[in-house]
Amino acid sequence: DVIRCYHAGAAMVHLHVRDKKGKLTSDLALLEQTVSIIRKETDMVIEISTGGVSDLTIEERCRPCTAPWIEVNSLNVGSVNLGEAVYQNSIQDVKYCVKQILGNHKWPEIEVFELGMINTVLELSREFSFSKPILFAFVFGHGGEMPATPQALHHMRTYLKELFPEERQALWGYTEAHRKDWKMVEMALDSGASAIRIGFEDSHMLSPEEIAVSNEPLVKKAVELVHERKMECMTPFEIREMMKGNVSC
Repeated sequence: DVIRCYHAGAAMVHLHVRDKKGKLTSDLALLEQTVSIIRKETDMVIEISTGGVSDLTIEERCRPCTAPWIEVNSLNVGSVNLGEAVYQNSIQDVKYCVKQILGNHKWPEIEVFELGMINTVLELSREFSFSKPILFAFVFGHGGEMPATPQALHHMRTYLKELFPEERQALWGYTEAHRKDWKMVEMALDSGASAIRIGFEDSHMLSPEEIAVSNEPLVKKAVELVHERKMECMTPFEIREMMKGNVSC
């Protein structure tokens, strides 16, 4: 499915690795096997999650940061309710994760579920040397966190600009849990999003009436929306150059 999404236009993949029972695992052998299959046919940027509501310790969650064949790791900077689940990320765990990501020369994609988490990143940036641009992944739509509304998106965008006002200092992407249509995805693209995350982790819906059978048609729809705006999707090469601060997006 990842390889098909690559050929449909996706340049980066966000992965969790699970065992045969569907539970999140820190088994790097399983992770390496998955990545090697993707690498045989694509050059896409691979991001491995350090999160997920699970019983893994923070050390286990951060184990993928040590893998030399991983370029990007997600970074969760606070605790939040996700539906009936509690996503716990103490500041001590957050700082441990930052050290593992930066210490292993990975690029963090920072998952932000609430307005105050943007301020947490500002505080962390005073203690740690984040490479620029810092990429924020705004997550909307879970019960208990920011709703997927125009007002919420506006607040997140304007607060990010307030705290990180310099050009190219920070970029943001859009993720919507339980998405049923594409209205907010389109608004994000029209509002300056540098990334949109589409996939089964967040929503299976291709339209309010149609459930996608794989991630590929979701990616194709997202690419269509980009092209409708006379824009092009970045290539994996361009993403890597962006991570080095060598290209705008």
